[in-house]
Amino acid sequence: MKAFITGITGQDGSYLAEFLLGKGYEIHGLIRRSSTFNTARIDHLYRDFHDPAARIFLHYGDLSVSGQLTDLLYDIRPDEIYHLGAQSHVRVSFDMPEYTGDVTALGTLRLLEALRKTGIPTRFYQASSSEMFGAAPPPQNESTPFRPRSPYAAAKVYAHHMVCNYREAYGLFACNGILFNHESPRRGETFVTRKITRAATRIKLGLTDRLYLGNLDAKRDWGYAGDYVEAMWLMLQQERADDYVIATGHTHSVREFAQKVFGILGLDYEKYVVIDPRYFRPTEVDVLLGDADKARRILGWQPKVNFDALIAMMVEADLDLAGREKTLLEAGYVVSGNSQQG
Repeated sequence: MKAFITGITGQDGSYLAEFLLGKGYEIHGLIRRSSTFNTARIDHLYRDFHDPAARIFLHYGDLSVSGQLTDLLYDIRPDEIYHLGAQSHVRVSFDMPEYTGDVTALGTLRLLEALRKTGIPTRFYQASSSEMFGAAPPPQNESTPFRPRSPYAAAKVYAHHMVCNYREAYGLFACNGILFNHESPRRGETFVTRKITRAATRIKLGLTDRLYLGNLDAKRDWGYAGDYVEAMWLMLQQERADDYVIATGHTHSVREFAQKVFGILGLDYEKYVVIDPRYFRPTEVDVLLGDADKARRILGWQPKVNFDALIAMMVEADLDLAGREKTLLEAGYVVSGNSQQG
């Protein structure tokens, strides 16, 4: 089997690549050309393409260039496509709404059009988001109306409906996975969960003394990214393409997340967390709580890592990272940039 993954260098892309390699897949990933490499999350998987044992191959491309996507599909001819690439930071989408719409919404359309035009018999997975539910009351499932509260969420709603339209209009095997928040030690450091674990462990080791956050009362349904990529794969193994909510069915506030992280480290979060209004969204999503009953019944999927285990995993990884950072600083090295751990 051959899989094509957009967003392969992200948190989900790296876990998905690991998962598919374990099942014997050949992996092709889309990456953007830049002056610096952004492949830290998949470096442990990559072998030079000259190596006969290489099973992961990277292709330069961009979701804003439709012709390039068509050419790649012709060349790769994948059995499965996992479309994870997007401008995926909700707060940033308010600052860059046009870019978010172009990449997150129209990027999906370009890929669907490339698939339609090539006529390649492949199965397509679209990474939809729980943010699409926005102001809809919890719990949220596949029949809950979308009420997006950010440019990112609105772009994802457009992409979601285009997948449904292409499935119905052209008979494509195309699925939407409406994934609720899922985290890991590989989460980007600007996302609130990783921001908390990164800062708390650095505070513990005396590398910093403050953590600036926004709305502590926002509630989210947090799961483990490594569990959620299995659900993506399961959707494409079914006889019929459909849409599924993937969630734990439990919700926790940002405040609770911070309290537990600092508690593991023997610290009182209230002494270090400072509320900064700049981190509040213009329109907030108060509560996201997913009902994944359909995924449990049809896919046989359920999460394995619970909330407390997820936090412990992230704290352990970031404490190790902070310890190495401290060692380097004490040796006189300058430490800069974001490091992704797994």
